[in-house]
Amino acid sequence: MLGVALATVAGCQSDKPVELPPFYRDLARVNATVDAQSALQMINQYRQNNGLRPLTLDPTLMSIAQSQARTIASADNIRASLEPQNQLKTRLDAIGETKTYAVENVSAGYRTLAEAFSGWRESQSHNRVMLDAQSTRMGIATHYAPNSKYKVFWSLVLASQPQ
Repeated sequence: MLGVALATVAGCQSDKPVELPPFYRDLARVNATVDAQSALQMINQYRQNNGLRPLTLDPTLMSIAQSQARTIASADNIRASLEPQNQLKTRLDAIGETKTYAVENVSAGYRTLAEAFSGWRESQSHNRVMLDAQSTRMGIATHYAPNSKYKVFWSLVLASQPQ
């Protein structure tokens, strides 16, 4: 009788894999991208908890963040973001936003959005970017570098409205 009950229970289990929430997905793989909407929700909730207005996703800033993530991944070094041609102001100037106020986080080694968010929150300078009161829009991107010890490189760009 017990064997029949166990067989019945076992038959009720689904073979469908449980999908991880986007903020826990491992981004250390080819063609993996950060879920920008989940990042926006996470950062906006944090900003709201700190009395700040929400941000909106901006396609231009998404593109700028992607180019930065790719650049620092190719260099295998976040310090590549300090090169004159890779600095945020230079990238904004190149798209005609010469007077736009903007800030950026770059980092490496966080494999999930949850890890990146936690790391940024715990770092005074990175936290200051997430809680920047002048910013109204954001872009976020990752780039995978399989031969790097860091694997995943990040760029988070926050900016005011274009001037």
